[in-house]
Amino acid sequence: MAEAAERATLRRVVAASAIGTTIEWYDFFLYGTAAALVFNKLFFPEADPLVGTMLAFATYALGFVARPLGGVIFGHFGDRVGRKKLLMLSLVMMGGATVLIGCLPTYGQVGVLAPVMLIALRLVQGFAVGGEWGGAVLIVAEHGDARRRGFWASWPQAGVAAGNLLAAGVLALMAALQSEADFLAWGWRVPFLLSAALILVGWWVRAAVEESPSFRAVEQAAQAVPKAPVMEAIRRRPLRLVIGGGLRVAENISYYVITVFSITYATQHVGLSRQATLNALLIASAAHLVAIPAFAALSDRIGRRPVYMLGAFGMALWAFAFFRLLDTGATPGVLTALIGGLVLHGAMYGPQAAFLAEMFPTAYRYSGVSLAYQVTSIFAGSLAPIIAVALLKETGSATPVAIYVAVASVLSGIAAFAARETRGKTFEEIDREA
Repeated sequence: MAEAAERATLRRVVAASAIGTTIEWYDFFLYGTAAALVFNKLFFPEADPLVGTMLAFATYALGFVARPLGGVIFGHFGDRVGRKKLLMLSLVMMGGATVLIGCLPTYGQVGVLAPVMLIALRLVQGFAVGGEWGGAVLIVAEHGDARRRGFWASWPQAGVAAGNLLAAGVLALMAALQSEADFLAWGWRVPFLLSAALILVGWWVRAAVEESPSFRAVEQAAQAVPKAPVMEAIRRRPLRLVIGGGLRVAENISYYVITVFSITYATQHVGLSRQATLNALLIASAAHLVAIPAFAALSDRIGRRPVYMLGAFGMALWAFAFFRLLDTGATPGVLTALIGGLVLHGAMYGPQAAFLAEMFPTAYRYSGVSLAYQVTSIFAGSLAPIIAVALLKETGSATPVAIYVAVASVLSGIAAFAARETRGKTFEEIDREA
């Protein structure tokens, strides 16, 4: 009876975390997709197409710059007052900023004030999502058992893919139903404004979630709660922070090259239509959604390290095939490129939540995983579309972009090789190591 109740609680926690994460990352990815399609024209209209795209991606990158700050602050309070409260706050901050982006005037209406306001709201988005990830994966990981932790903790990760799927799907639908003129005039705003309804859904779902039992146990032993969890993670687990960040490099760079830069590359360089590109990304995102929990479950059986290395080293090779397939301009080639890339990404992203969570004890786990996850974003995911566009503009070829992704992938493969295998360890065992 007690075991059945525990499983019901776990399923409720997983569902609430995954739904909330889907909503928050829908907001975050919506910006990236819009940056590739419309922001260059609406907020930076005086630049040539590729320069305008680079400027739009620069505002996109600022969201990543704010993420470590969000991770540090949310991590501190998440380790001090609990995971749940911080998750509720991040949801409201992210959704509010997204709705306001949908209300912004364009450059043609208010001049330079338009991109300034866009930048400010993007910083709020980045700050919120910086705190979201750690809390979402930990509240699941700390409810679940060690035997299937990889699988259960992957569902908030799958929520990230679902958020991208939802963002691409809504934009694809709007693009299909409207002329390009209408889409640029007002259609792009609708997906942003829809976030208001999604906030209410996310709040209702997450309000029913219980605080994690691991945090409650630490909270009851007040002496075990450090006053500065972030500093404790840096002082006690510096090598694991470096390895955790190293795991993120390829996963982060490859993802944003595949899901953001590829839209620009396909539409502006290959000559595919906006609709065809979004449809292909939609199908690939669905495959990604399936791959994430599948590879996470595999990591529960054979270990986090081998699955992660498969994804990293596989991505190093796939990067070159990826652009050759896109260059065909044919639907089968484009679909194969995107699906193959996101499936390999899933081999890294699936086991990642459990892998990072198992590197740190409960007392400063939120701070540790947030630092390892978010700091890398500054020089990895944030810069990936900008670097990719700059390389394409400078050389006229995608080969340098493929080399860039391949080098990052080898680095992450080495980090996975250097990491300790943590599959099957209980958090009590991990806490005793602290």
